[in-house]
Amino acid sequence: MLAAAALLLTGGCGGGRQPKGAEAPAPRHDTFIGYFSPEDRSTVGTGMIISLRFNRHIADRQAVERGITVSSVPAQTVAGHWFGDQRLDLRPADFWRAGTRITLSLRLRGVRGAPETYGTQSKDVTFTVGRDQRSTVDSVEHTMTVVRGGRVLRVLPVTVGSEQHTTYNGIMVISEKYLKTRMSGRTVGFGGEYDIPDVPHAMRLTTSGTFVHGNYWTPPQVFGHENVSHGCIGLQDRKGGGPDTPAGWFYANSIIGDAVRVVDSDDRVVDPDNGLGGWNLTWPQWTAGSAVSGTAPDPGDVAPGSGSGGSR
Repeated sequence: MLAAAALLLTGGCGGGRQPKGAEAPAPRHDTFIGYFSPEDRSTVGTGMIISLRFNRHIADRQAVERGITVSSVPAQTVAGHWFGDQRLDLRPADFWRAGTRITLSLRLRGVRGAPETYGTQSKDVTFTVGRDQRSTVDSVEHTMTVVRGGRVLRVLPVTVGSEQHTTYNGIMVISEKYLKTRMSGRTVGFGGEYDIPDVPHAMRLTTSGTFVHGNYWTPPQVFGHENVSHGCIGLQDRKGGGPDTPAGWFYANSIIGDAVRVVDSDDRVVDPDNGLGGWNLTWPQWTAGSAVSGTAPDPGDVAPGSGSGGSR
């Protein structure tokens, strides 16, 4: 959206009569929009968190949050949580139920988000929750257990962060998928330690650079036995990406919104705003970040998804 200038006011000494033939300047204002994920008409995993990022700083968070609603069939209570003044995430108390149809309604047209800043959006975004798949990475056992609908599909050998570069604990959510991508240590603070132009089967878990990805450069005997990565979760693969490798299988069987949980790593729990990490807050902690008070019941002071195990 193109931003307009601030409101122009006429002033100065003398009378208030307009000079003959002059037109009064039209009031002008800025506009804001929210960039949303997931995409309209997409199918996502049960761990999906709706995220809105605004192109302007929002001062009146209550007004903006009241202009945003989430409805679902079957119904689940959904609450928002602000991370700063440009990001609003929304989620239920626990993971979505498989098969749920969700509608995000944006009624922000004319809503005042800040002085002389008004919303322009009035639209509905609808998406569907697919099957319930949750994966638990055990940093000590060097395994990733993939569970779908309560049934173990596979236990995959992995390598996670080394003692120098540990992997976050906690629940993370797949937010992007790439058949192949470049990974450079310079982009995440590791300098020139690595620069791999063709990392296969890469799935983003955090904004800071944690991925589940294929690894063809590490000896096969490492997977399931040692932790040697820079914080990512590595699955055995081959150069170019093999569909029949552990990494290829996991990539083919994962969708955006699937939860991956890491346990027993020598690191802290991932921050709730690092990617879609909001499941690491309890429901009371989550609703405390809403600008609209008293909208959500308290199902208990337990972190959501805690029954499925796992944490970076």
